[in-house]
Amino acid sequence: MLKVGETAPDFTLADETGQRHRLSDYRGKNAVVLIFYPMNQTAVCTAQLCEVRDAFADLKAAGAVIFGLNSAGEESHRGFVERRSFPFHLLVDADKRVARQYRSVVGWGKLSINNRTVYVVGRDGKILFAQRGKPTPQELLAAIRTGE
Repeated sequence: MLKVGETAPDFTLADETGQRHRLSDYRGKNAVVLIFYPMNQTAVCTAQLCEVRDAFADLKAAGAVIFGLNSAGEESHRGFVERRSFPFHLLVDADKRVARQYRSVVGWGKLSINNRTVYVVGRDGKILFAQRGKPTPQELLAAIRTGE
């Protein structure tokens, strides 16, 4: 796992609509929450992203942009966003390249999945928060506020 204080690796990925997002485009503007999760539409992944959805107004007010990431394609992500009314984008990391950069993969090759990992990247591009599992939205807010 990357450590707090490290510079977050830059990347460009498409979301569920095909729009491309580059992490460095948010530098100096927003904190960015990156939620690496294993699969769409599964119980724990759904609960995790729904908790973030329900706290979205507070996260946005704190200046955060939120992205979920896994290897599912645009269609799968689009269905998940629509079904759960997520107000944030899900990024397609089909080859798990970004998950590997962020040391958020378990297994090897086609047998690998994202290890549930959450990062908060500050406006300066440095990692403010790094945790495996399912941190609470309040923990994410606290991290975002430390980087203001």
